[in-house]
Amino acid sequence: MSHTPRTRTVVGCTLLVISLGAGFTACGSGGGNPLSAEPYDAAGQISFNGPSGNGKKADPDKPLVVTVDGDDGRITDVTAMDATGRYVTGELAADGTRWHSTSPLAANARYTVRVSTEDEDGAPGRKVLTFDTTKPTAKKSLTVKFGPDTGTYGVGQPVTAELNMPVKDKAQRAIVERALRVDSVPAVEGAWHWVDDKELHYRPKEYWPAHATVRVRSDLDGVKISDRLRGGASKGLKLTTGDKIVAVTDAASHEMTVYKNGEEINEIPVTTGKPGFETRNGVKVVLGKEYFVRMRGTTVGISEGSSDSYDLPVYYATRVTWSGEYVHAAPWSVGSQGSENVSHGCTGMSTGNAEWFFDTIHQGDVVKVVNSNGDDMEPFGNGYGDWNLGWKKWRGGSALVGGTPDGPRPEDAARLRPESV
Repeated sequence: MSHTPRTRTVVGCTLLVISLGAGFTACGSGGGNPLSAEPYDAAGQISFNGPSGNGKKADPDKPLVVTVDGDDGRITDVTAMDATGRYVTGELAADGTRWHSTSPLAANARYTVRVSTEDEDGAPGRKVLTFDTTKPTAKKSLTVKFGPDTGTYGVGQPVTAELNMPVKDKAQRAIVERALRVDSVPAVEGAWHWVDDKELHYRPKEYWPAHATVRVRSDLDGVKISDRLRGGASKGLKLTTGDKIVAVTDAASHEMTVYKNGEEINEIPVTTGKPGFETRNGVKVVLGKEYFVRMRGTTVGISEGSSDSYDLPVYYATRVTWSGEYVHAAPWSVGSQGSENVSHGCTGMSTGNAEWFFDTIHQGDVVKVVNSNGDDMEPFGNGYGDWNLGWKKWRGGSALVGGTPDGPRPEDAARLRPESV
């Protein structure tokens, strides 16, 4: 379409396109600036490989390509988004002649593509394209169950994602992981880690901030993962965090120090695991609380009738591993609390202290053991030992950012950045 040429004003601004989806900024001002003009209709300047006839639909297995026709202009920005708000990542050629998608389109979806252009005089153009994609042909759907349940948790609680079928291929894992979104307020850096072929965990670099809001969702619905597998619909999740509660047990000094939002609020004499039954070192996350638990030695492999056998009623029990490690009331060992380790692996304290701890601690809070002669807490499989992996190793379990420099994944970075010259 023709339009009236405008005198180009020199603008001292270099734009570096990182990926799709952001507008641009005019770094100069003054009369006649073409960037301040009303955009012209760029329909005659661009073309794309989508369907052109009424009722026709695009193949979601093919990348979306937008090009500029002729030599009198260039593309400056492309934003592609479906009706549910899912963006399509893409790359723009350095000369602005071509943009193509780099993430898969979803099947049975409607897309809106907003293209910004610039003519040879610097005047801005705009064109909005819409198209639908065909229905999925794959019969199998990959769905995700997020955990834990919606609610309020401590700052150590990881987010979990359980898949309904295994995903082994790294490229397919990258597609899945890219579609699993975790957004928090305040924002923090975090990453997914593949525990196995069917389970992922997400945690920040450090503990979650206190009183944060965390929203989790899957954008997999309709997305091609393999020739026979597409993503299905999955229910999202909303979590909030409470105060930052961290309990640190020193097995050598037989003391537990409890911190709330960085300030010490209590110091409790304790006893931990005796030789042969040493308490695990490392960070554990509270799994739950039980007012009463009957504890038997036979459940942890101790023969009934042996010198180490026990069968005890236990109160104010806070669980930190699935294998049976608790912080609990141990009135029978009060004489040793603060001076000697005599338990079978749990952290014992007086009934009064255990009641206070039980009332203060919550699911997702952090319990850390130091200076024990026991094994290290397992990262996975016996509770949430996720925090015992260093950040580099944690990122190494991601199909997207593993082996890359520390920082957010590319699509979470700014999509268009100005550079001074």
